Amino acid sequence: MTDHSDIFIARSVGIVAVASGFILGMHGLDHPDTIWLNTALGLIVTGMLAQAYALFRSFTRATQKNKDKKNL
Repeated sequence: MTDHSDIFIARSVGIVAVASGFILGMHGLDHPDTIWLNTALGLIVTGMLAQAYALFRSFTRATQKNKDKKNL
C-alpha cells in the first residue's frame, strides 16, 4: 500500500458511513420503536471517527514531509 492509502480508505469509509447513517436515520425517525435509529446514530459516529482519523493522518503526514524537507 502507498503512504496515503489509509487516508483514502478512512475518508471513503467515513463518507459512506455518514451517508448511510443519515438515510437510516430518516427511516428510524419514521419508525422510532425499531433499532434503525440507534443503528443510524452508530453509523454517523463511526463515520465521524473515520473522518477524524483521516484528518489526523493527513496532518501527521504533512508535518512529517515538512520535517523531511527541513532536514535536507
